[in-house]
Formats: sequence, C-alpha cells, structure tokens
Amino acid sequence: MSIVFLNDRYMPMEEAKISPMDRGFLFGDGIYEVIPSYDGELVGFAPHIDRMNQGLELIGIDFKWDVNKWREVCEALIEKNGSGNLGIYLHVSRGADSKRFHAYPSDVTPTVYAYAFEIPAANVPDKSKAKAYKVATTEDLRWQRCNIKSTALLGNVMHFQHGHAQGYNETILYNANNEMTEGSACNAYIVKDGVVITPPLDNQILPGITRLMLLDILAKHTDIKVEERVVTMDEVLAADEVWLTSSSKEIAPVIEVDGKPVGSGEIGDVWLAAQTAYTANKTEY
Repeated sequence: MSIVFLNDRYMPMEEAKISPMDRGFLFGDGIYEVIPSYDGELVGFAPHIDRMNQGLELIGIDFKWDVNKWREVCEALIEKNGSGNLGIYLHVSRGADSKRFHAYPSDVTPTVYAYAFEIPAANVPDKSKAKAYKVATTEDLRWQRCNIKSTALLGNVMHFQHGHAQGYNETILYNANNEMTEGSACNAYIVKDGVVITPPLDNQILPGITRLMLLDILAKHTDIKVEERVVTMDEVLAADEVWLTSSSKEIAPVIEVDGKPVGSGEIGDVWLAAQTAYTANKTEY
C-alpha cells in the first residue's frame, strides 16, 4: 500500500482526497517537481526545490517551505514506501475556492500533495545496457511559458501521445522557425563533431534540473565542449548523436528520429563519456 502526504498528513493513497473546487483540479493552477532517489539518496534535491519555489513565485502562489521541510517530507515518503528506486512527486496547487472564477483568490490555503513511485534503475555508462530511444518530431503547439513547471500539462501530454501512438518513445518539438525546443517531457541535445549542443534557456524551454547538472558536470569533469545556441531541425537530422535528459531518464541516447537513424544508428561515444561523468558526480547536487 502506497503512503502519501497530503496537507501535513501521511495516509494510504486510497484515503487521500481533495475538493472538486481545488484550482489544481479545475485549472491546472499549480506547480510540481519530480525528484529521483536511488537507495534512499535524493539526486538534485536542492535545485529541484529552488525551481519549485521560483515557479510558485512566478504564478503568485504564496507558499514558502524551506529545503529542510521539503527534505523531511521526501525522506519520510522514502522510509514509508521502502527504499529502492523511487521518484518523489511534489505538487502545490493554489487551493480550493468556493467558486470557479479565473482570477487568483486571495483567501485560500494551498494544497500540498506528495507521493513516491517506482522508477527505473539509474543509468549505467554501458552501451549494451542503455535504453536506446526512438523519437518522432512535431511542431511545438504548447503555451508560451514552458519555463514554468506547471501542473497544466495537457499540451505536453498531447505531444507525447503524438509519438507514443506511432510507437516512439518520445517527441522532439520545434518552433515556427524550425528550431528545436525540447521534448514533450525532457530537454534535448545534439552532438556534432564531438560538441554537445543544446538550445539556450528561454520561455520555450523548461530549465531542466538534469540539464543544469549535466552541463555543470561536463564543464567541471570532462573535456567535452558544450554550446548553448539555436539548433535547427536540419541539424538534428544531420547530428552524430541526439540525447534527451530528464530526472527519470538521466541522459537518454536517441538512435532514430522519424524513422531515420541518428548517425550510425548506434549509441555514441560522446554519450558514453557524458554518462560516465554524470554517474560519477550526480550525487553532488
């Protein structure tokens, strides 16, 4: 039985209830995070909490727990649900109002929900054991504030379904200028001539925590060159390697885009070097 956290109480998931007037339910009016943990050790905890607090501030939800309170909840959920490979989902909505009205209410208490769920084992730097991804592409039709990790994910869900329905693992998105933005649930990269290239952060792209950690690790612990710049879809199709990153995927190698092989069609050597460095240093964050 899964034990969850809801508004300062731990309880079986079956007993957790929210009001149908909760603005998270009615409007997707909230912010969330997913933090991976392996054998009880949280990965990227501090930057995940920083991003959550930034998101809450950006949408005007007045809710401030410090990192110690969030860590207490995360560690309690790990303890109550058994260690192993667990993702910790954190969710803060604006709360329940007495009516459905678009403007932010000023007198409601935020709803805080968290739970633990199983995730795959952490990646290992071994080509023979890595999951190779095949992806579709489509134009990015989501809202223009993708830098906010909102719980209103219908646009992302629809884009993910676009690829899933065709038998792909993910969907890489591009804007009206034919420039890669990100995946439906991850950040995206290409590798060309040994250089890792990823779009710069702006309103089109979620500031991924794995992205933050990976770029920092590559700069500190490898000789791999990194460029943050506009990436066209023509460059994606001509890349030597394509990667995706997220908290649950870590660094996912892509071997096929829209049915066409990436580079040689095999997992690349730059991925192996990057995953090796990431595995060795990810617990520093």
